[in-house]
Amino acid sequence: MTTPPDAAATAADNVTDITELTRREPRRPVTRERVRMSGQERREQLLDVGRRLFAEKGFEAVSVEEIAAKAGVSKPVVYEHFGGKEGLYAVVVDREMSYLLVSITDALGDDDGRAEPVDARTLLERAGMALFDYIDRYPDGFRILVRDTPVSRDADSGPEPIRGTFAGLLVDVAARVDDLLATQFKAHKLNPKWAPLYSQMLVGMVAQTGQWWLDVRKPKKEEVVAHLVNLAWNGLQNLEPKPRPVRHTP
Repeated sequence: MTTPPDAAATAADNVTDITELTRREPRRPVTRERVRMSGQERREQLLDVGRRLFAEKGFEAVSVEEIAAKAGVSKPVVYEHFGGKEGLYAVVVDREMSYLLVSITDALGDDDGRAEPVDARTLLERAGMALFDYIDRYPDGFRILVRDTPVSRDADSGPEPIRGTFAGLLVDVAARVDDLLATQFKAHKLNPKWAPLYSQMLVGMVAQTGQWWLDVRKPKKEEVVAHLVNLAWNGLQNLEPKPRPVRHTP
């Protein structure tokens, strides 16, 4: 049976209209069932969101509203888990401090109980690599650590570094280097009482270089650490027993 010309034309017009309508009409979003998180899962999610935002913007620029929006929850949920922005920030900082300190402490450990002690230069290199490995793997965490930590400010704390700041972390690391340096000072017939001062300088040098490398990422971290150790070790090898300024007034 042959379709009349007019009917065929009408059918073709209908197909064209449907095609055009399909092109113009936006697709409806696919409805997905929301998976309910456990309390611990929600807490970890908020920590991840907070870490990214604090690293990108800093503490002052981030609001509870933004944290909640990025996590897809209401503000009361953030308050329920952390008591506010300050509480969330404090937990993020504490975790990153622990990760870094443990990695550096392990690098300065007893080398799995081997009988022969590891030489000081190797330990210095291991500690440097531990810091740079952390920077490489957790750049957001390091960016947070090197920022000022508002929740740890204390006008009555005196000259001592406040626990929970990056300065406080460096003091902890330097304390673990003191004994190593004291041994080397004695071996080179230098006064070991200066070991704490030199440990602060060494750790500070490595940390400052790490902040610079975080943004440039050149040269490779292994090369950076090698140069750091070269400067530190060869400088220690040729220390003067009683250094004096080049220009000084008697």
